[in-house]
Amino acid sequence: MSSRRHIIKLSIATAALGWATWVQAQPPVTLLNVSYDPTRELYVEYNAAFVKHWKAKTGQDVTIKQSHGGSGKQARSIIDGLDADVATLALAGDTDALHNNGGWIPKDWQKRLPLNSSPYTSTIVLVTRVGNPKNIKDWDDLIRPDVKVITPNPKTSGGARWNYLAAWEFAKRKYGGDAKAKEFVGKLYSNVPVLDTGARGSSVTFAQRNQGDVFISWENEAYLLEKEFGNKVDFVYPSISILAEPAVTLVDKNADRKGTRAVAEEYLKFLYTEEAQDIIGKHFYRPTSAKAQAKYAKQLPKINLFKIDDAFGGWETATKVHFADGGMFDQIYTKK
Repeated sequence: MSSRRHIIKLSIATAALGWATWVQAQPPVTLLNVSYDPTRELYVEYNAAFVKHWKAKTGQDVTIKQSHGGSGKQARSIIDGLDADVATLALAGDTDALHNNGGWIPKDWQKRLPLNSSPYTSTIVLVTRVGNPKNIKDWDDLIRPDVKVITPNPKTSGGARWNYLAAWEFAKRKYGGDAKAKEFVGKLYSNVPVLDTGARGSSVTFAQRNQGDVFISWENEAYLLEKEFGNKVDFVYPSISILAEPAVTLVDKNADRKGTRAVAEEYLKFLYTEEAQDIIGKHFYRPTSAKAQAKYAKQLPKINLFKIDDAFGGWETATKVHFADGGMFDQIYTKK
């Protein structure tokens, strides 16, 4: 009996030694997260938490690189060969382009993670100069002749598309129908002096270059501006805004070629953990876990939000109607 115990113990010890040797033998791995403009600060802290988690779980060292820019431009960079392991873009429509242009991801990519692969949400708010000297309260103030509006280019920026659609739906509901909405949004863009390629560029234009009276902004970007330029900016929630659902995905072609699928998949799944959800709320994105939502409820108040699927029939339809060449945005902006 003692001989059998000795053999079992020896087998367990040998297996444990083999596991430890395998863990130690794993070479370091590097991931590239290609994201949109305002997520820089979020992913700096998230990446540090994930590196610690992965090291504890597997013993493997992982380095995570970040790339940021306008969401549409970032999607095009991946299609053109940027070596992304994961894409964390501003909208599902930009991510769909990775399937439609080269099959970098499967068509049903959004079904691979909970909540349509959106581990956090956000919305669009209006950032003003401190004290709100132009008395900006809602979307209709943005078409006044005395107001200059800063917003990025919907052709290159995901945030800009959320901005545009939020303004369109406000006008459609208030003034009645798409024709009135088109007229309203046309007036709004006639008040835009410059179209930056991404949200962070527009943020710099407004806060550092002091252009414009109001900046149409991601909610989290508005909070970052308030933290950094609190003596220069305020922001207000409009009467209605859009529920922005940035989605995340593995870039299958790259991950499989580089052998990073396991760590890249874990990187995205970890976004749904309570540790990550707390980091998300801390950086002024809207968490999806009930615990984190409760913790950050005062910071991220409930507001009147609509969904793109309900108002515009989803991203595929919205892109064709509004942002494709010759679409509504081109018709509006070329008349400027």
